[in-house]
Amino acid sequence: MRSLELFTGAGGLALGTHAVGFEHVGLVEWNADACMTLLSNVREGTLTGIDRWRVHRADIRTFDFAVYKKDGVDLIAGGVPCQPFSIGGKGQGSADERDMFPEFVRAVRTLRPRAFIIENVRGLLRRQFAEYFNYIELQLQHPDVAIKKDEGWEKHRERLEKQHTKGAKPAYNVVWRLLNAADYGVPQRRERVFIVGFRSDSGIEFAFPKATHSKAALEYAQVSGDYWKRHGMKTRDMGWSSSAKADGLLPWVTIRDAIRDLPTPRANDPSAAPDHRLNPGARAYPGHTGSDIDLPSKTLKAGVHGVPGGENMIAFPDGKVRYLTVREAARLQSFPDTWYFAGAWSEAMRQLGNAVPMKLAEVVARAVAGRLTESGD
Repeated sequence: MRSLELFTGAGGLALGTHAVGFEHVGLVEWNADACMTLLSNVREGTLTGIDRWRVHRADIRTFDFAVYKKDGVDLIAGGVPCQPFSIGGKGQGSADERDMFPEFVRAVRTLRPRAFIIENVRGLLRRQFAEYFNYIELQLQHPDVAIKKDEGWEKHRERLEKQHTKGAKPAYNVVWRLLNAADYGVPQRRERVFIVGFRSDSGIEFAFPKATHSKAALEYAQVSGDYWKRHGMKTRDMGWSSSAKADGLLPWVTIRDAIRDLPTPRANDPSAAPDHRLNPGARAYPGHTGSDIDLPSKTLKAGVHGVPGGENMIAFPDGKVRYLTVREAARLQSFPDTWYFAGAWSEAMRQLGNAVPMKLAEVVARAVAGRLTESGD
C-alpha cells in the first residue's frame, strides 16, 4: 500500500507506518535538520526498504500534491504542527500562521486516499478550540467543499454544516481518540490526539486499539517487588498503595527499563557514540524536576534547558539529575537504535520533542492497515 507522509519531522510516524507495510512514495518536511536526519538514514539504508524513500524539503503551502495523483496513494499521514494548539504555546489556533490543518485537508481533497492518520497535541481539545476542532472534523468529512478566496473559517464552517446536515454523505468517516503512549508500551507519558478517517465508499468499520500496558500494572510490579528484582535493586518506596493489584495488562515501561543496557554517558569521551554523550549542566529547581527514572518519562518537549518541567532530564533516587542523551531520548520515543539524528544536541532534542513515538504510530497504523487489507478494494 502506498502512502504519503506530511510534516515528517525526524520520522517517527513514517517509521511506524513503514513498519506495518506502507510504502512511502514521498515524505514532505520543511526543517533543514529534520530533512538531513531523513536523508542521512535513507542514504545509509538504516532500515530495510527506506532506500526508496523520496524526501521533499518543501513548504507544504506551495507543495503540488497532484504529482502523486496518477498512481494514487492509499494513506496520507502526518503530525500536523502543534504550536498553534500547544498548552506551552501562545494558543492562537487558526490565527497562527503555522496552522497547517487546511493543507492536510488540501492533500486529502487532491489525492482522495483510502485513509488518513493525523496526530496532534492534547491542547487541540481545549475548550477554546472546540469550535475550530469541530471545523477540522467537518473539513475532513467533506474535503471537496473547499474554502473560498477571502472566506473566513467561520463562514466556511457554516457552509460545511449546511452540507453535512442536508443529508449529503460524507466523503470520509472520521473518528478521533486521545491516546497515552505509555498505555501502548512507550516509556513516556505522552498524550496525543489521533484522528483517523476512511473513505466512506469503502464501508470500513474502525475502532482504536485497546491499551496493552497500564499504570496499575506498574504499581503492582513495584509494590510486589517484581520490578526491583528484575533490575537487581533493593525495593524503593514509590508511594503506591500496598493494595495495588494487577489488571491483566503489562506494566508501563519506565525510563530504567528503556535505558538499562546503555552505558553511563560521559562528557567529551571520544570513544562514545555521538548520540550518547553526556551534556553537562543539568540542575533541578522548583517546577523543573526532571522525570523519575522508575516511571515512564514526562512528555518530551521541543525545548532543551528551558523546558518548563525539566522533561529532558532524568531524576535519580538520590536526588541527582542529568540531561538525557540523544540516544536515551530516542529510546523514550521508541526510535530504533540505528536511527541517526542530524544536528547538535539541542537540535536533535528539538526533533525528538516534536516526534511521534514510533511504537504508538505503529499501533495505530497497524489497525488502519488491517482494515484496509480486509476491505480489499
